[in-house]
Amino acid sequence: MAEPHHSPTKEVRLFRNNRSQAVRIPVEFELPGDRALISREGDRIIIEPVRQSTGLLALLATWEPLDEDFPAIEDMPVEPEDIF
Repeated sequence: MAEPHHSPTKEVRLFRNNRSQAVRIPVEFELPGDRALISREGDRIIIEPVRQSTGLLALLATWEPLDEDFPAIEDMPVEPEDIF
């Protein structure tokens, strides 16, 4: 896993947007996309980008290959069966 990138701390102004408190995120802290996750750890607020799911192929690309041999399986023909 990559080391987190740390930028110098920067003071920002808080403001109200209707009933929510908001903060303008400076360009050097911009997040990708248009959605984020927010959580609290003590008095810290953590804002993280929502990782976009790109489907099954992207998920499979993250898996490590299995490093083991599988036993051979004899492929037997299917016997017909009367189900009535």
